[in-house]
Amino acid sequence: MSVSIQESRPEAEAAFPRLLRRWRQKRRLSQLDLALSSGVSQRHVSYLESGRANPSRKMILQLSETLEVPLRDRNGWLTAAGFAPVFRSRSLDDPQMAQVMGAVRMMLTAHEPFPAVALDRAWNVRMSNRSFDLLGAMLGDDVWARVGGDQRNLMRLFFHPQGIRPFITNWSAVGPLIWRRAQREAEALGGLEMQAVLDDLAPLQDEESLWSASDTALVPVMPFNMDVMGVRISMFAVVATFGTAQDVTADELRIETMFPADAETEALFRSAAAGDGR
Repeated sequence: MSVSIQESRPEAEAAFPRLLRRWRQKRRLSQLDLALSSGVSQRHVSYLESGRANPSRKMILQLSETLEVPLRDRNGWLTAAGFAPVFRSRSLDDPQMAQVMGAVRMMLTAHEPFPAVALDRAWNVRMSNRSFDLLGAMLGDDVWARVGGDQRNLMRLFFHPQGIRPFITNWSAVGPLIWRRAQREAEALGGLEMQAVLDDLAPLQDEESLWSASDTALVPVMPFNMDVMGVRISMFAVVATFGTAQDVTADELRIETMFPADAETEALFRSAAAGDGR
């Protein structure tokens, strides 16, 4: 009597259907939508979600690509179905990451005299340019210690009471937008690390200010306006990612570049750069 693959690895096969169904629902797709997008029959998608069919390695990669599952979680799909992970997670100082980090460093440097940072999916600052460090120094040399955490975390900088929040003059407008963006990313990217940061910061927040954005005029982008000891700064952010990453670390990197929202802010940063000898 033959033994099916499903019977030989029941725990793994029980985990994969849950992951497939969870990510399909995250993307707000029906089984038919996923079938049409991935080129897999709806019946087979249904069988995979119910555990009546076992996925091949190729099928896992095909469906996870269609659902835009982050590489870290694609490895989780493979492991759950009894396969070895495919995508490596290299440290930033790994020799094979040299080209990637060189590109990141180039982007951050080229963006000066305006601030720019490289973030991981929990919004930890992995690399920054001198203009961002200058902006942080304006808040006090101990600002990162004040907001806590093991790493320089941008969410902590914004939402901890001892961080940048008291200096933002339009907080009721930008605070809810930033918080919701982080929530969406944690959900869309399966970011347990980001969710842990949000859970830690949530008790420190005024619920009304997070969920009720002030009545402001609709504009293409919402700048955050700061007043630091009489110095007024107005900026907005643009986020870039690696579109063809095949490494977990590279896949999770976000390049956040900040641009001046008015002529006064542009002049301020250009003057600061000139005073720094550049």
